Amino acid sequence: MHRLSRVLAVPLLCTLASSPALAQHGGPGPETYDLVIANGRVIDPESGLDAVRSIGIRSDRIVTIAEGPLRGARVIDAAGLVVAPGFIDLHRHGQDEENYRYAVLDGVTTGLELEVGVGDVDAWYREREGGQLINYGAAVGHIPVRMAVLGDPGEFLPSGPGADQPASPEQIAEIVRRIDRGLREGAIAVGLGTAYTPAASRDEIIEVLRVAARHGASAHIHTGGPLRGIIGAIEATAEAGAALHIVHINSTAGSRIGEMLDTVSAARARGQDVTTEAYPYAASATRIESALYDDWESQPDEWFQAFEWPETGERLTRETFAKYRAVGGTVIRHGNREENVRIAIASPLTMIASDGGPNRDGKGHPRGAGSFTRVLGRYARDEGVLTLADALAKMTIMPARRLEARVPEMKDRGRIRAGAFADLVIFDPDRVIDRATYREPVLPPDGMRYVIVNGVPVVENGRIVEGVRPGRAIRAPITAGATR
Repeated sequence: MHRLSRVLAVPLLCTLASSPALAQHGGPGPETYDLVIANGRVIDPESGLDAVRSIGIRSDRIVTIAEGPLRGARVIDAAGLVVAPGFIDLHRHGQDEENYRYAVLDGVTTGLELEVGVGDVDAWYREREGGQLINYGAAVGHIPVRMAVLGDPGEFLPSGPGADQPASPEQIAEIVRRIDRGLREGAIAVGLGTAYTPAASRDEIIEVLRVAARHGASAHIHTGGPLRGIIGAIEATAEAGAALHIVHINSTAGSRIGEMLDTVSAARARGQDVTTEAYPYAASATRIESALYDDWESQPDEWFQAFEWPETGERLTRETFAKYRAVGGTVIRHGNREENVRIAIASPLTMIASDGGPNRDGKGHPRGAGSFTRVLGRYARDEGVLTLADALAKMTIMPARRLEARVPEMKDRGRIRAGAFADLVIFDPDRVIDRATYREPVLPPDGMRYVIVNGVPVVENGRIVEGVRPGRAIRAPITAGATR
């Protein structure tokens, strides 16, 4: 909760700029903040605050939220704009400079790879030391660990024994050991994509889930394979005692979205720790060579027409599907309906997560560049599918709460209050909208004016500030006992 009783507003020494721009105001002093965001409509989903306020920031933290003016070394006049916590994306595969740039223009201040995850947690974090554009983090992933143990040659997802070969007892033991090591090295969660590892037995999956439970880590699951659907994932995590996060329920459930959301709600009513997410597009994307499409040869000719090859924009045929599957790469599938997306986005159960990237050289799925602004502009403002406050909660406080039991730092992200990290977005509620399309998938959105990461503006007037890298590792506490 914000604590207005503790706030002492002090007058500005200079007149604020009339346009939303950075201005200079005086030198440092005991009542001067490093950065002030003035006159904005501050919406904090944790406390329910929705009022015009000024925010004072020192270093990487919010110090105060005031009804009156504050003095700052730098001031952003946010009159007429919404100020909200920066967006936390729990499901983002694009974890490099190119994809962080797409993310931050969409308002994402923390992007996490929690579905596929990574195989070597310590090495992954070391590669990103020294700062990134946004905050970053990863799960230890059953998929990459299984690929390493079984010798799968696939890129990102298994295309050989990692998908179609059962693991021996010795291999299962090694998979479990590596998952345990990754959690001890500070992995945020455990990622599983059982749709991509159909040869993994239920016993193997249960053993992995038990490791997650021992570490208090949530299991982020793309269901399929030995966990046939959402019901199977709920049953397996209940047996193992693990918390469950079902990824992209809109894509997984399809036209059964209402039924599957009811299933999640019933599990929660029984006391099970189950959460879920959705992205605001009717088309999905994955690797064409993955096990998800192993049955392609038995499909009728019309089945292939739903697929789009992002590199060329062509819709596929049986012949072109076979050609591209032999090469490998990302394929888009137009396989859902807009009404199912609306149901998923509107549900109070779902968070917003992009499943974005990795886009390469501007090619890929638009969800990596437009998911959050699309929800704000299309579904909240234009269609009224949900309120602005509810939309923001799905992007901020809900994902923060999903992780904060294992990652204590997340108790200070996803909210606007004194002591919280200064991860903030400032946007025009009348203009905010995505612009990315399937043909131009990385067009930046409109209306996202400023993005601040750990107290540092990284987007100003809709453009990335070059040369700043305030993003930090989001990581669970590292514990003793990891062995290699």
